[in-house]
Amino acid sequence: MDPRFNYYGTASGGKFMKHLLSAAKVVSGSTVPSTTLHLVELRASQINGCGFCVDMHSKDLAHEGETSVRLNLVAAWREATVFTDAERAALELAEQGTRLADGAGVSDEVWENAAKHYDEEELATLVSLIALINTWNRLNVITRQPAGSYVPGQFG
Repeated sequence: MDPRFNYYGTASGGKFMKHLLSAAKVVSGSTVPSTTLHLVELRASQINGCGFCVDMHSKDLAHEGETSVRLNLVAAWREATVFTDAERAALELAEQGTRLADGAGVSDEVWENAAKHYDEEELATLVSLIALINTWNRLNVITRQPAGSYVPGQFG
C-alpha cells in the first residue's frame, strides 16, 4: 500500500504534526506508566484499523520489554488474565472513548472504575492520550500510511 500523498511533508501537515508532538510530550511526562500509555494507544489503533499505529505501538511495547503474550492479547483484554486492574480500566476507557459513535460515550461505570485507579492528573492524561491517538489514527487512515517499517525510537 502506498500513501495517498505526503501529508506530513506539506506545510500545514508539518505544522499540525509539531503541535501533536508537543501534546504527546505532555502525555509522556505523566505518572501513568509508559506501558499503560502504549497499551491504550495500541488498543485504540486496533479499533480504528490504523496499521501504522498498531505497528508502532506494538513495536514500542516490545522494545520496552513487553511480552508477546500480553501484546497478542490486547485485542481480547477482557478475556485475558495478564492485565492488571488498572490497565484493564485504562483499556476500557480507551475503548469507550474511541467508539463514541457506537453508544452513549463513556459510561459512568467505566469512568468510576478508571477513577479508582488513577488520580485526576492521570485521568487528564488518559483522556488527552485517547483524544490524541484517535487524531493520529484518523490522519494515518485517511492518508493511507503503510504499516511495517516503523523502528522504535525513530521519531525521537
